[in-house]
Amino acid sequence: MMSEKHLPLEAMHEEAGARFGAFAGWRMPLTYPAGVMKEHIHTREKAGLFDISHMQLFAVDGPGAAAFLARACPLDAAALGEGKSKYTVLLTDAAGIIDDLIVTRLGPDRFMVVANAGNAAKDEAHFRKIAEDFDVRFTPLKRVLLALQGPDAESVLLGAGLDLSDLTFMTAVEPRENWFASRSGYTGEDGFEIALPPDEARTFAEKILADERAMWIGLAARDSLRLEAGLCLHGQDLDEITDPASAAILWAIPKPLREQGRFIGADALRRILAEGPRETRIGLKPEGRQPVRAGAVLMTEDGRTVGRVTSGGFGPSVNHPIAMGYVAEDASAVGTPLFAEVRGNRIPMNVHPLPFSPHRYRRG
Repeated sequence: MMSEKHLPLEAMHEEAGARFGAFAGWRMPLTYPAGVMKEHIHTREKAGLFDISHMQLFAVDGPGAAAFLARACPLDAAALGEGKSKYTVLLTDAAGIIDDLIVTRLGPDRFMVVANAGNAAKDEAHFRKIAEDFDVRFTPLKRVLLALQGPDAESVLLGAGLDLSDLTFMTAVEPRENWFASRSGYTGEDGFEIALPPDEARTFAEKILADERAMWIGLAARDSLRLEAGLCLHGQDLDEITDPASAAILWAIPKPLREQGRFIGADALRRILAEGPRETRIGLKPEGRQPVRAGAVLMTEDGRTVGRVTSGGFGPSVNHPIAMGYVAEDASAVGTPLFAEVRGNRIPMNVHPLPFSPHRYRRG
């Protein structure tokens, strides 16, 4: 049994009264004394500060960096502008999703990759094997990663001495030595991720929290926020038996790459696209007030099993239960009535458009 990993700022979370739990091998703050409902709404209305240092940053540099990333991911890395970020995936040979990533170009031969905590070791091994064929250095970085999300995020950062007002959604910059900042996020709100050396992190977090508009937000509200935004959690909504077409993330793979790309998993993805995916990811709105959780079986009115719920809970901003899942293509149209099996009860629900809560990214 591997020992649990600890966040560099763990003492700050303890001082803030966090309730901790295990996530992806880390001891993570789940909620703070305000509670998940207030934390969630605070992020939508003001600015929520998330410690996401469990996520792994990798520096990729060298003359072969763009070619290496284009082989590893369905990504035209050579065409990515400097300071631009792109959502992409790591695929198996069968086009299963090993992880979803954000890749940013920092210079002609320099890139940053942000990977999910639970997959960091697997991703690194996968990348290193591919790197053997390229003139590239692949380096895991030790950084604290903070996300500040919500309509007041830009203003709060300015007060903390960091001006990122020139950034727009999915752009990034290195504002100081060994710092990396991007304007994106996992809540559907305008916001930023700032990676910085651990020895500078506490002072910076304290400057942010000195602004009364900012407060710590735990993993529980991070989950309800991303679910309202219709965003996937790897290990639940995405995994190695799910392909990008079924997962409804083909928008992340440019059409020329789908047709001609030489990335790992390209041939399998082309076969899937030619045959059509067997199932598709959808939003679900349960009737009534009872949330439907991951693992619930989805059925049609006549009792035919057509899919499963992969994420579910209550949406504080929309004030009703919400869920995502996968269903057969013929049951995926918005408005289709379905039933979830929950402890012997059949809960009626309808296929609902994603996202549940509108995205408010700063696009330009």
